[in-house]
Amino acid sequence: MNEIHLLAKLADMKEEHYRQLVTLSAIMELLVEKGLLTRSEIERKAAELDKFTDPPPYPTA
Repeated sequence: MNEIHLLAKLADMKEEHYRQLVTLSAIMELLVEKGLLTRSEIERKAAELDKFTDPPPYPTA
């Protein structure tokens, strides 16, 4: 039964992650469309912020 609850929680987390990603993408697109930011500015800032995260403990592609 614990495994079922764990799988349900994981599914909920994936749904929430998807919704946040869609919202973030929409905001970024609107900022670019309105000329407030460029895609390269967003990419630069993302790369800058990414430097602060620890590398994952597993290999990535």
